[in-house]
Amino acid sequence: MSIKGRHLFTSESVTEGHPDKICDQISDAVLDAFLANDPNARVACEVAVATGLVLVIGEISTKSEYVDIPAIVRNTIKEIGYTRAKYGFDYNTCAVLSSL
Repeated sequence: MSIKGRHLFTSESVTEGHPDKICDQISDAVLDAFLANDPNARVACEVAVATGLVLVIGEISTKSEYVDIPAIVRNTIKEIGYTRAKYGFDYNTCAVLSSL
């Protein structure tokens, strides 16, 4: 936005429990797991979250075996701190759908 030579810069800052950050941390964890087994793996992983649901989609090219995606998702959510169903989202009861 520009007003008479002035510019307004805005940005969004979110905390660890924000859905965008949860998605980023899950996709990073999936990438790390594949690269740990195959440094030449190619990982295009997208994640979406909603109340009680995590969707992991994308493409993986690797010479190693696939990693346990639901376990990675649940562990990441647990580390973030979603440990009680009363929050509407927790690592133990959320559904994990994966299409990689």
